[in-house]
Amino acid sequence: MKKVLILFAHPRMEKSRANNTLLKHIPSAANITFHDLYELYPDFNIDVETEKQLLLEHDIIIWQHPFYWYSCPPLMKQWMDMVLEFGWAYGPGGTALKDKIVFNVMTTGGANATYNAEGHNRFTIQEYLRPFEQTAYLCKMKYFPPFLVQGSHRLTDEELQRFSKQYVILLTKMSEGTFEESRMNEIRFLNEICMKPV
Repeated sequence: MKKVLILFAHPRMEKSRANNTLLKHIPSAANITFHDLYELYPDFNIDVETEKQLLLEHDIIIWQHPFYWYSCPPLMKQWMDMVLEFGWAYGPGGTALKDKIVFNVMTTGGANATYNAEGHNRFTIQEYLRPFEQTAYLCKMKYFPPFLVQGSHRLTDEELQRFSKQYVILLTKMSEGTFEESRMNEIRFLNEICMKPV
């Protein structure tokens, strides 16, 4: 069994149909921790020591957030700036997070087809996520491909339910330690390992 920490950041959660649907389907399990940063730190005054302890207690870290201006909401960025300290998470002696798994779970308003050299957004999702990947690299963590819900504003309820079921499969595989880590270099998105029923 693996302990999973979902670090969730959404400043306007009440308006997010996609994220509300995903969150309703998070399995209620002792080894899955849901941690809502905007609910805990509305004043952006992050309790660094508490956050570091949470990271130490979990094997898999999920950065779950909407794709805001090609990045994450400001509180998640501040969380990274404050919590991932030099000498603790990276740099000389900074090995606290070594070999932990980390990846993004994201909702995007734009469809997948808009994220390429010819599309409206000009770059791929992977290119936009380079700062997250490099952060994981500096912290000696294993960075996995993202799990994406794209074109979120246009999805039907049925389509959202399908993504939510995929998310359940992903969280179950991760928490049970049954995901195929060897496939991570072969896939673009974690959604690809969630197509079959648990």
